[in-house]
Amino acid sequence: MHTRKSFLYRSAEKIKALALTGLSLPLIIKNLNAQRSGSSLPELVAMRGGKGPDDLFSRGIEHLGGINRFVKRGGTVLVKPNIGWDRTPEYGANTNPDLIKAIVESCRKAGASKVYVFDHTCDHWRNTYKNSGIEASVKAAGGEMIPANSKSYYREVSIPGGVTLKKALVHRVYLDADTVINVPILKHHSSTMITASMKNLMGVIWDRYAWHRMGLHQCIADFAALRKPDLVVIDAYNVMTRNGPRGYSKSDLVEYKYLFMSADQVAADAAGAMVLAQSSGIKTPRDIGHIRIAEKAGLGSADLDSLNIKRIVI
Repeated sequence: MHTRKSFLYRSAEKIKALALTGLSLPLIIKNLNAQRSGSSLPELVAMRGGKGPDDLFSRGIEHLGGINRFVKRGGTVLVKPNIGWDRTPEYGANTNPDLIKAIVESCRKAGASKVYVFDHTCDHWRNTYKNSGIEASVKAAGGEMIPANSKSYYREVSIPGGVTLKKALVHRVYLDADTVINVPILKHHSSTMITASMKNLMGVIWDRYAWHRMGLHQCIADFAALRKPDLVVIDAYNVMTRNGPRGYSKSDLVEYKYLFMSADQVAADAAGAMVLAQSSGIKTPRDIGHIRIAEKAGLGSADLDSLNIKRIVI
């Protein structure tokens, strides 16, 4: 019989074993408290280990209430990975294709009528879709890859409460889907220090370069208020800790083996920020401008110590 005490002991032993390999554990470890008694569902599920991010997702989604909590039977779903770069999976520039396959499959099993996947890419979209491995994974899982390379796919909308970003051309599928699941890969970024879920939404707008001119952190936080994703799944398994967002070589990656899941995009990004803390100047999640601004705007919580976090070590 597995008691809570024995579970915590086994988890501690696994963490100790990982530490002995020479891999320094991110600061997020100290904040991954066990789920508080008396609560129903955690606000953040933080997982580590497993065979890959797809394995962690399949094991962990039930702790957030299962995929049916987020997907309506007969409804449409947008799964939004990072597919920005013409890079193969081992470089960690795009979301892991096996993770996307697992999420699309789970949505289909939950009864979604359509599961769409797209990104407004930085490199040529046909090449990124193919070479990232995501196109093949989506098709194998019964999803539909759709393009985002034409202005005709976008509608102009007003941004509620936007401080700098007042309007944006937004992909109509992001606006119209019944469910949005945001699935970024965590990595270093030369302009914003990190790429996680809120920054990943730059892939649903037409003119991402305007945000750089207007003030990137404020625009990211402004846009986050338009539509909060129903679920955020952050792929932090193989993390690009330098030379992001495209990366130069496999040596830019550290195998942290993390996956974070939450309905709170700010909380998910805060966890991601602390994974990158040891390879950057980040001390708290609020050191990241758009996380600090989004939290102040009431879009979520970056206070990891106060969150109900479910930690699972496989």
